[in-house]
Amino acid sequence: MFHLVKEDIHLNEQATNKIEAIKKIAAALTSTGFVEEGYVEGMLEREDQAATYLGIGIAIPHGTPKTRHLVKKTGVQVFCFPEGVEWGDDGEKAYLAIGIAASSDEHLELLRQLTHVLGADGVEERIRKIQSADEAVAILTGKISPEDSQFVVNESSLLLDISADSLSTLQALNASRLKQQHAVDSSFLVNVLDSRPSYLGSGVWLNDSKEGNLKNAIAISRTVSNLSEEGNPVKMLITMSVVDDSVSDIIEHLASLTFNQKLEHLLTANTEKLISLLTSGCAEICTETNNTNIEHTSPNTSTTTTANNILCREFVVPNENGLHTRPSSVLVKLVKEFSSKVTVANLDGKGEPVSATSLMKIVALGAKKGSRLQFTAEGDDAAQALDAIGKAIESGLGEGV
Repeated sequence: MFHLVKEDIHLNEQATNKIEAIKKIAAALTSTGFVEEGYVEGMLEREDQAATYLGIGIAIPHGTPKTRHLVKKTGVQVFCFPEGVEWGDDGEKAYLAIGIAASSDEHLELLRQLTHVLGADGVEERIRKIQSADEAVAILTGKISPEDSQFVVNESSLLLDISADSLSTLQALNASRLKQQHAVDSSFLVNVLDSRPSYLGSGVWLNDSKEGNLKNAIAISRTVSNLSEEGNPVKMLITMSVVDDSVSDIIEHLASLTFNQKLEHLLTANTEKLISLLTSGCAEICTETNNTNIEHTSPNTSTTTTANNILCREFVVPNENGLHTRPSSVLVKLVKEFSSKVTVANLDGKGEPVSATSLMKIVALGAKKGSRLQFTAEGDDAAQALDAIGKAIESGLGEGV
């Protein structure tokens, strides 16, 4: 990870617009000896080409290749804007702006390091509430306390076979238990109680909140009552507080149970078995592979797989510098034009799928020239979305290839 010290952090800053903010950041990069005078022009030119807003309240203004000769040494200056500054193309606000000085392709690696750290779920809330330079450094370097990062499912997480009169009652029970564990704050409670959980199937529901997550935790309530919500049975509610990707395993296991239509096992399992299903996977019950309604087509774009209205295709990145911010932003904008849910995985990286509408997470994939990207789309216009994505990637996503 890049070297970051408290002196690089500027707290409680204000700016009326992103141009003023960029000029402040450029001045800081200059005064600290990272760049020479004139680098600001490259930062402003880069912003004109495409907004450097990554999402979740973060912007990463930096120069262009034309101004690389003005960089004395690689470094960053971090500005915290508590009131936010309009930065994104759609009026989104940046609460944290990371001004970057880099003289070569180390610039791309620095971006990947930053986006990997800042792509963690729940980080947006922490960014908005930064109170000290130490806290900012901890967030940007991915440091959180061992207690907060540890994700444990044990008997205290479970409330099994209880009587309840509604799904709302289960929501209140789970939220209250998470509050008692000091895992969430009041904004979490308001959010989860006002929003409808997602239905996974077989009477199992899932909910979380983008706000108020203080540490990783889970609460599960299972009822013996004969409940329903909008025509779907209500048997179990899983509520999670998430501050980083430590929950990825349990999400993967739930997704596996859902995909293989094995969620009913959660409804009959005892405490020990239920914990095992959530933490160790479902290998013992998910061994069957359902090949029904699966077809393989499109040899020109590797493999297209259709299963339960889910399409999957593989494309190769032709861009010389890989999927850095600019082509990634073009991709995100394109995907948002379709109603289908689209994810993308770098098969030459970790291979873990991320949302194709998250600029930060796409950049964090670290896709280089020649990297194989697997796109999965689910929805009525999935085929059209993947066709458009394939053509856009082939043409370079706004960059000549």
